[in-house]
Amino acid sequence: MSESIVSNSVFCVNITGQVESAYFHSFDNIYCKYCFKYGNDWSVVSGLEDGMSQITRKCNDKQLFVWNFPLEISFKSSNPYGWPQLVLSVYGFDYFGNDVVRGYGATHIPPIPGVHKKQVPLFVPQSSSLMQSWMSWFSGRKPEFIDPKVVAQSEGREVIRVTSNGYANVAFNIILKDFQKYGFNV
Repeated sequence: MSESIVSNSVFCVNITGQVESAYFHSFDNIYCKYCFKYGNDWSVVSGLEDGMSQITRKCNDKQLFVWNFPLEISFKSSNPYGWPQLVLSVYGFDYFGNDVVRGYGATHIPPIPGVHKKQVPLFVPQSSSLMQSWMSWFSGRKPEFIDPKVVAQSEGREVIRVTSNGYANVAFNIILKDFQKYGFNV
C-alpha cells in the first residue's frame, strides 16, 4: 500500500533529445561529456545520468563540430525546487597531445512539454594569477573544474574568472506526467 502512495505523490519528467553540435574557433578533434545536476527531492527513474560522445572534427572549414549525441533520462520528484540541469564539458587535444578542457556550460531542462532547441554558451576557467598562467603554459595543464557540476550552481561562482569560448546546440523532447495533480499549469 505504501508503494502506491509514493508512486501517486510524485510527478515525472521524461527527457529525450541530443547534444547536436558545437561551435568553436581554432580547435579540432573535440568530444563532449554530459551529466545532470538536480535537487535533493529529485531522483532518476531510468536512463543514463552521464555520458561521453565520440571525437569529432570540424566540418568543411567551418568551426562547427557535429556529435548528434543522444540523451535519454526520466526523473521523478514531489517538488520542482532543484529542477534538473544539463551540464556539458567539452574537451580536446592541445598541440602537445594533452587532453584539455575547451568549454563548460549548463542549461535548465525546459519545464514545458514539447520539442525545444537551446544554444548553451560555453566558457573556460582562467588562471587566477600571472604566475599560475605561466605554470599552466609550461606544464600544459590548463585550469579546469574538479567537478563540472559547479557550473550549474550559483554558490562560489562569483570568484571564478572565465572566458567565453563558443556554444553548443542541444535539442530536447520533454514529456511531463502528473503536473496538474499538484496545481502546476503547463
